[in-house]
Amino acid sequence: MKVNLEGKFALVTGAARGIGQAIADMLTANGARVAYADIDVATVQQTAANKPGALAVAMDISNESSVQSAMAEIHKQFGRLDILVNNAGVNTAKHRVNIDQFPLEEWERILKIDLTGTFLVSQAASRIMLKQQEGRIINIASVLGVVPARLQCAFTSAKAGVAHLTRTLAIELGEHGILVNCVAPGSTLTEGTKQLFYSESASEKDRAKRVLSHIPLGRAGTVEEMAHAVLFFAAPESSYISGQTLCVDGGWSAGGFFRDF
Repeated sequence: MKVNLEGKFALVTGAARGIGQAIADMLTANGARVAYADIDVATVQQTAANKPGALAVAMDISNESSVQSAMAEIHKQFGRLDILVNNAGVNTAKHRVNIDQFPLEEWERILKIDLTGTFLVSQAASRIMLKQQEGRIINIASVLGVVPARLQCAFTSAKAGVAHLTRTLAIELGEHGILVNCVAPGSTLTEGTKQLFYSESASEKDRAKRVLSHIPLGRAGTVEEMAHAVLFFAAPESSYISGQTLCVDGGWSAGGFFRDF
C-alpha cells in the first residue's frame, strides 16, 4: 500500500521497536516526517537514525510533564502535528491470574500506561490540532479490548477503554476537522511474542497453539500488517472515516469467546 504523506508531520509513541517501529517506518516510507517517541531513549535514537526527516524523542506517556515536554519539542521542530499514533502500551507477563488474585499495583500500572497515557498524549496533540483545525489521531488498542479473555483483566479493560475513548474523541473533535480511529491488533509477531509464544524454546508455546486454533487464518499477524492498517487511517483518502475500530486479527474477533486463551 502506498499513499502520499508528503508534507505531513507525525508522532508515533512506543516507536523504539515492534509494532510502533513498523508504523513509524511505514509513515516515513510514505513521505511523512516522523517523531519516534519512546521511554527507551537509547533504543529509539538507534531506531530513528538514518531515517529521512526522523526525530527521536524521549517520552514517558504515563507522565504528564514528560508528555508536555516532548510535545513542545516536537512542535518546535515540526511546527505542526498532522498524525498522532498512540501505540505505546504494556501488558502483564507474570500476573496471568483471576481477578481475586490480580495485584492492585499491576492493575494501576497497566491502566496508567495503556489508558491514561493514551489520554495524556491525545490531549496534548489535540491542542495543536485544534489550532490547525485538522489532524488524525490513531489509537492502537487490541482485539482483547473488543473480545475479552481470561486472566488479563487490566489489559482488556484498558484496551476496551482505548476503543471507547476513540469514539468519544471522534465526536468531540470531528467538527474541528480531526479524525480519530483505532486499530485493534490480534496476536502479532514481535520479538517479544516470538520469545514468549512463537519459537521452539518459547515458554508459552502450548498456549500459542491454542491461540492460533481460534484464528481463522491460522497464523499470527506481522508488524507490517498492523502498520498498513494505520497507514490506511492516515491516508488522505480516508477523509470520511472517524470513530471506528478496525480489528486486524486474522478473523479472531469473529470467533466468539475463547475459553482456553
